[in-house]
Amino acid sequence: MLNELELTGRTRTHVIQRDDLGAAIHAQALEPFLQMSADALRDGIDISITSAFRDFAAQQRIWNLKWSGERPLYDAHGIARDHASLDAPGIIDAILCWSALPGGSRHHWGTEIDVVDRAAMPEGYRVQLLPSEAAPGGVFHPLYCWLDSNMGHYGFFRPYQTFRGGVHPEAWHLSYGPVSVSALEALTPEILAEAVRGSDMLGKDLVLERLDQLYSRYVANVDAPAEGDRRLA
Repeated sequence: MLNELELTGRTRTHVIQRDDLGAAIHAQALEPFLQMSADALRDGIDISITSAFRDFAAQQRIWNLKWSGERPLYDAHGIARDHASLDAPGIIDAILCWSALPGGSRHHWGTEIDVVDRAAMPEGYRVQLLPSEAAPGGVFHPLYCWLDSNMGHYGFFRPYQTFRGGVHPEAWHLSYGPVSVSALEALTPEILAEAVRGSDMLGKDLVLERLDQLYSRYVANVDAPAEGDRRLA
């Protein structure tokens, strides 16, 4: 069970840094990921992690850059939005469609990985993690089809498989269910609020005013592991 600091990304006591993977990952998720990667490689797919554990400070940097307009905001189709046309509540919702609230990011747990297929990338290719890469004809579409058929055998599932009115679908985002399901249950609005209050987040007063709604729509509102998947929670 993760403690309050681990749940909100304010410590890294629950993760293992692996320089060969370029990422830190929860101790219990490491071996299943390595086995999945080895099996995929035999099928010609070279799974590479672009993001795994992310601490509170890193998530806050992403949030503040998007709040201030220094990083783009995207719509459901991956098209950049006009930051100047949005009011403060609109900016919050636009950020949360693709990026998590600091303290409320599943990446804090070390159970979440964003993955691509290194073998499929042309030389010099810049990963975007946008829907076009996952769609039929997209550079990573074969990888995500392979994951559809195989990831459950290793304990992984997609928490953003379908659009549920919150975060947009992310084919590249995998979660290690044996740990992440209980982590989500443990991350209460009260724990999240405590982390936000002590932060340097831009717009945090408005976030705190709306926290119960934001928690329900963007944190708790995810797809569960498929019934019958081996090793899932």
